[in-house]
Amino acid sequence: MFLLRLAGASLVLIPQCVWSSESPVDSGTTAWMMISVALVLLMIPGLAMFYGGLVRTKNVLSTMMHSYIALAIIGVLWVAVGYSLTFGQSIWGGLIGWNSDYFFLRGIDDTITNGIPEYITAMFQGKFAIITPALISGAIAERVYLRGYAAFIALWFLCVYCPLCHWIWASDGWLFNAGPAGVIDLAGGLVIHVSAGISALVAALYLGPRKGFPRKPMHPNNLVMTMMGAGLLWVGWFGFNAGSTLQSGLDTARALTMTQISAASGALTWLIIEALLLRKATALGFVSGILAGLVVITPAAAVVQPSGALILGAASASLCYYALQLKLRFGYDDSLDCFGIHGVGSGLGVLLLCFFIRDSWMEKAAAGAGGHWTAWDQLGIQLLGMAATIGLASVSTLVLCILIEKTLGFRIDPQGEAEGLDQALHGERGYGLLNASLEQ
Repeated sequence: MFLLRLAGASLVLIPQCVWSSESPVDSGTTAWMMISVALVLLMIPGLAMFYGGLVRTKNVLSTMMHSYIALAIIGVLWVAVGYSLTFGQSIWGGLIGWNSDYFFLRGIDDTITNGIPEYITAMFQGKFAIITPALISGAIAERVYLRGYAAFIALWFLCVYCPLCHWIWASDGWLFNAGPAGVIDLAGGLVIHVSAGISALVAALYLGPRKGFPRKPMHPNNLVMTMMGAGLLWVGWFGFNAGSTLQSGLDTARALTMTQISAASGALTWLIIEALLLRKATALGFVSGILAGLVVITPAAAVVQPSGALILGAASASLCYYALQLKLRFGYDDSLDCFGIHGVGSGLGVLLLCFFIRDSWMEKAAAGAGGHWTAWDQLGIQLLGMAATIGLASVSTLVLCILIEKTLGFRIDPQGEAEGLDQALHGERGYGLLNASLEQ
């Protein structure tokens, strides 16, 4: 009995001993970052549902697979080489990072940075790396081989994402150190959305439109699923933006709040535009407004105030609404509007944030610049980042599209496209009771 009581007392005391030990780990921040990892991961099935509901019935599984397969391909590449290429020490004049200790994450087993185990930071950044090429799939949906797509996202990750991420987010990246505070891009306005949007446009132009576009109506197969996907994206975006502060404090609260405000503003603005122009409010318009508000605040959430977030969300929804009309005017087939929303909306945020930066941030920048720094000065830095992103993404994507088309094949054959990618590539149907011949 004495031994049992002693054992029970020991169990009670163990947590107190662990808590009071002088550990460098900040348990609160670490817990929040683990939640953020999960929230960003939630965005992958959210994106799959969002995209999957927008395509025709015969392509729903293949479209969703484009998001899910990135989890496997980029998930492995990130651990093997991606973390090293992104956050290793700059080589080749700052073109890319390199740290052999980061290969397969073997050198970070005991590393704790800013109170967070580096494993958590690596996994958080890895989720960003996964979702970025998956966004591009929205522009080329319903017309690509799975093998070609798999090769494309793997090479795009190595040739575009890793260098760009190193330039903007690594502590020795050349855009990170441009000006007194570097390019402002909290959670990937440039690194993720503009790069994906530009690459999506280039790939869509290279591959050409889907058979029958724009003559033949291509209605969404399940807008209910799209709306559910949009809801998951909205929830996940709190981890996306607030988690990117890599802390659990004031900046985290600011980023989370601005994310909510901008998303709501974007959704409401889109509804108002449709009410004025169409005399109706569509579900597709509402979720498009949500995304427009989310992407525009992604680079800006830590530096703008609530009024700025409201304006950015409204401005993004307005510009994206009209950007989507360009498809019909110019005839390019950005199937699910990756460029029209992610590229245009987030690009607007990257530039427009300069005029809504809180005074305390600008004062710090001015101190670093020797006493003078204005919104126009920061705009010049943002434009530099924009130009670098567009240049790298557009040229690399074109080269990769040509390479893959000439080797593995990228654009699916006409018979497979007519049959539907679900059956042609996967031998399955998303909705087994439906007659796929109705969509031919």
